[in-house]
Parts: sequence; structure tokens; C-alpha cells
Amino acid sequence: MGDIVVLVPDEEGAAALADVEGIEVVRYDPERDLPDAATRAQVLIPPFLAGPAAMPVVQRLPELRLVQLLTAGAEAWVGRLPDGVALSDCRGAHGGATAEWIVGALVAVYRHFPQFVRAQDARRWDYHRTEELAGKRVLIVGAGDVAEQTVRRLAPFDVQTTLVGRRARPGVHGIDEVHDLLPDHDACVVIVPLTDETRGLVDAAFLAAMPDGSLLVNAARGPVADTGAITAELTSGRLRAALDVTDPEPLPADHPLWAAPGLFLCPHIGGSVPGGLRRAYQVGAEQIAAYARGERPPNLVEGGY
Repeated sequence: MGDIVVLVPDEEGAAALADVEGIEVVRYDPERDLPDAATRAQVLIPPFLAGPAAMPVVQRLPELRLVQLLTAGAEAWVGRLPDGVALSDCRGAHGGATAEWIVGALVAVYRHFPQFVRAQDARRWDYHRTEELAGKRVLIVGAGDVAEQTVRRLAPFDVQTTLVGRRARPGVHGIDEVHDLLPDHDACVVIVPLTDETRGLVDAAFLAAMPDGSLLVNAARGPVADTGAITAELTSGRLRAALDVTDPEPLPADHPLWAAPGLFLCPHIGGSVPGGLRRAYQVGAEQIAAYARGERPPNLVEGGY
């Protein structure tokens, strides 16, 4: 039996996997005809953030056994692969960059950076006292890699953090407690994966449990939150929000969320940094190396071994 054929979409991927034993790396372009070796390919790496657009390639790979993503979010792929094809994500690659965005968003909102930028654009000296991040109580909904990295980065700011996961465990509250925890926190950071369980998690009742003047930070996926409910709370002036994701996404130019007061909005750039792709391929290489050894990839999302 020869080496396992792995299809990669770019030169950076080919270089990252060059030293993995037991595989043959083959470049492909999803917009063009696949190379002849694709008929033997067992592993496919879709382009970064490709989502469902890369799905047609899957149907053209008769020997495919594993799809290795370059993103931590796998919601666009779960349940959509043929029988016998496993799915592995890139959990751990983008946690640091996303955590950095979360801390930056908290600092920006509490120190009123968006207001000062608008004042600068208007050439207006808008001196006023701001808030501060120090001493804030931050509830983090999600208890994985991003949460751990966020807690570590918030510690020097003397922030009190509380973690919420799917189930309660030492140091982590269960998701069934979240509505009871929200009133006691100044900010809520949402960093859960998008699943059937988390879709619409941040709804009107969730937001109503947050205290007046508190801050919602969504660095997860847009459909985790009810956009209409967020827009209503922002428009009333009761809550503030820092969003790196929206539903729909991209946000249409005529959407009312754009004009909502108290909003700091970014176009889903939390993990989009120069080293992001390199780290993604490092994690991907670990998963594929495990597969080549006949082992279960550590980041397996679905599909058995």
C-alpha cells in the first residue's frame, strides 16, 4: 500500500505537510479540474473559510476518508459528508488570536475608543471620563481553548472571570445555570461552537437577564445569537454589544443593526491574523499524521475510527 494522498489547496499547506510520514501531498485548485491523484485521495483540506462552497469537491473523491478543516468552526460540514468520511477541525489554532480580539473589544468599549475615533474624524476634542476594564466581572459562555486563552489574557487586568460549559465540572458552571449567573456580571463573552444546542442561545430571555448597561461580546458564530433581540436591546439603550459575527453575515448594508447605538462591530476577523494559517496547518498536520498512523485524529468532530 502506498502513501496516503492528501489534497491541499495552497503552497503553504504543501510545505507544512512535507515532513509528515506516510502521506503524499498533492496540490489542487477547487476552481479547476482536480489532478489525477485525486482519485486516490483519502484526505481533503478545504481552503480556509471555504465552507459549503468546497462541498462539491467532496463528491469527486471516491476514496475520501477524512476532511481536515483549517477552522475551529465545523458547523458548515457537520452532517453533510458521505457515510464513511470523518471530519476533523482545527481547534487550538485560532484561540490566541480570538482571545486577543475579545480583550481588545472589551478595552475598546470600556475606554470608549469608538467614540474617540468618531470625534477624531470630526476633528472634535471630546474629552470625557471613560470606564475601565479593571475590576469587571466577565461571564464566559464556552469553556474550551478560546475560553482558557481569554481567561489568561484577562487576568493582568484584574478581571473576575466565570466559565460556563455544556456541563458543570470543577471550575466550570453548566449551561443550565447561565440565566442565574448573568445578572451578577458586567459583561458576557460568548465563544461556543454553533450546534443545534447553541443556535439561538442568546435570545431575548438571555439578554433580559443581563443587567442594565452590561456588555455582550459575541466571538462565536452569528446564529448563536438572535440578531433582532440584540438590535432591540441596543436600540433601547439598555445594553451594549461588541460583535465579531452577525446573522446574516456579511451584514446587509440596509440592516438596522448598523445604526444601533452602543455597538462595536467587526467583520468576523477574530482569527484572521498573519500567523493564523500557519498555526492552522500545524494543527492540521498533527491530525493528518495521526490518521496516517492509523490513529484517531485528536480533533475528530464526527466519524468513527
